[in-house]
Amino acid sequence: MEKSTRNRLLQEQAALWMMRSAAFVVFASLVAIILTIVVKGWSSLSWEMLTSTPQGGYYLGKGGGILNAIAGSVYLALGSTVLATGIGLPIALYLNVYASPSGRSVGMIRTALDVLFGVPSIVYGSFGFVLMLWVGIKVSLFAGIIVVGLLVVPIVARTMDEVLRSVRPEMKDAAFAMGATRWETAWKVVARQGLPGLGTALLMGFGRAIGDAASVMFTTGFTDHVPGSIMDPAATLPLAIFFQLSSPVPEVRERAYAAALVLTMIILILSIFGRLLVKRSSKHTI
Repeated sequence: MEKSTRNRLLQEQAALWMMRSAAFVVFASLVAIILTIVVKGWSSLSWEMLTSTPQGGYYLGKGGGILNAIAGSVYLALGSTVLATGIGLPIALYLNVYASPSGRSVGMIRTALDVLFGVPSIVYGSFGFVLMLWVGIKVSLFAGIIVVGLLVVPIVARTMDEVLRSVRPEMKDAAFAMGATRWETAWKVVARQGLPGLGTALLMGFGRAIGDAASVMFTTGFTDHVPGSIMDPAATLPLAIFFQLSSPVPEVRERAYAAALVLTMIILILSIFGRLLVKRSSKHTI
């Protein structure tokens, strides 16, 4: 009996050590990334860099900034997240309210989303490029929103699906028993109860959209100007970082780390703001 108890204690300690080690690795990786971009990019970060567009010879060390890339990234991420939400949320509600849990269509849809989840972004970019040639659309912010939106759809839809699956079935049964329609149950009960998790899904989609480089390389193009129309080409921070790191000028490579710091700060600020909203909305859920 004592030996069995001792073995269980050893297993418990080993499992606890592994979990703490995994948490430390994640935290240490985040700190290492932030320290790297801060140390290498802080000296190049300035107000002029944030508020001006690239001037002639910018990628050879001359003046200018990354305002074009900041604006393009925000426009692209917002547009694609809205598009992905408009597609992903109805899918998640259908799977959890309208469709039969044991139906064949439910398994097929979830399998398709899982497959799309794992498709590399470069494949989405290649598909978008072929589609643009077929339809006759030039590289533009609009094309980037469509392709990145399709890239984000499986992430948003699958995350929302898992969130809505956690809503207690008794709440849906109670709504039906009181005479509510499926539509009313979906929006006023299921979606409302899953609101904190739905907010997290949106943050995940936005973070994926603003940080992608492979798919936008073929679709949004690149420009030194802030896009004035949805049909204009748009620069993004990931591509700006890529082009600056490819420069032979050390000063330009330092600017790349400064741009990476800006991108990280945008995601961090939005994550904190989103967490606060999620925490506030959690007060109205059961």
